[in-house]
Amino acid sequence: MKILVVDDSPTMRRIIIAQLGQLGYGEVEEADNGQAALERLKSRPFDFVLTDWNMPFMDGRSMVMELRQTPGIDQLPVVMVTTRNTKADVIEALKAGVNNYVVKPFKPSDLGKKIDAVLAAGAKTN
Repeated sequence: MKILVVDDSPTMRRIIIAQLGQLGYGEVEEADNGQAALERLKSRPFDFVLTDWNMPFMDGRSMVMELRQTPGIDQLPVVMVTTRNTKADVIEALKAGVNNYVVKPFKPSDLGKKIDAVLAAGAKTN
């Protein structure tokens, strides 16, 4: 499964990629903002997206909203990985189109459970 990790923090991207590796996901690419992520998603196939919310140029929420309006990638499973942890934030992210939500910091097992839940729910991958 090919995963795109989107976060403006290089350290957080490394942490998430390392945790994905622990979970058995080795095919991972990265982008540092929503705009760069959309360019990658439109240019080559991915199966899953993990995105932060707060980023420059285009935040994760806006990226997900545009992704959901783009034929060919509109059904990609997306998990929001963020420090935003209020109930209103979760609701806003779900309305934008994310499939699940995990709050930083988290353990690899937490991330794995969120990914598994999305896949079990039948989110389409390419």
